[in-house]
Amino acid sequence: MLFMKGTPDQPKCGFSRTIVQLLQEQNVKFKSFDILSDEQVRQGLKEYSNWPTYPQLYINGELVGGVDIFKELVASGELKSMLPDAGDSKVSLEDRLKSLVNREKVMLFMKGVPDEPRCGFSRTIVGILKSKGVSFGHFDILEDEVVRQGLKSFSNWPTYPQLYVKGELVGGLDIVKELEENGELDSLLKD
Repeated sequence: MLFMKGTPDQPKCGFSRTIVQLLQEQNVKFKSFDILSDEQVRQGLKEYSNWPTYPQLYINGELVGGVDIFKELVASGELKSMLPDAGDSKVSLEDRLKSLVNREKVMLFMKGVPDEPRCGFSRTIVGILKSKGVSFGHFDILEDEVVRQGLKSFSNWPTYPQLYVKGELVGGLDIVKELEENGELDSLLKD
């Protein structure tokens, strides 16, 4: 259960947006409560949990913490052991990858983040997408080795960055450059 500012579809603060994105990237099913909708719950939960800030994540009725603690649990691998019924990891990885490639209409799997790309190819493709004025989601494959390796098999594409539109692989930088040069990229991104 996630107590947050706003809803998963419309988070009202950066921390809430970050934890929702992390939960989705980890393919965690969760319910949420908008603490902005009830001041009594907002103040009462701070006292109950002895945790002064939001968002607050609970697993099996126990407070896990906020964004920083959640990030540490993901990085250390501890999160998986805390979640109920992880299920078959091969199936859940495929489901997780399907969810990730469909998270936004235009989704970029890259090294780094758009404001700080960690390789020249990622920097170039981000520049192309920004020059088109298109809104796009992103996933830093350097932050998750399971996704990094799994997506290569899932997409049958061995390198990064990888660009997806409506859940379908477009390709890497060379393909995107080629589509841009022959005038097909705009219609692909805007349809």
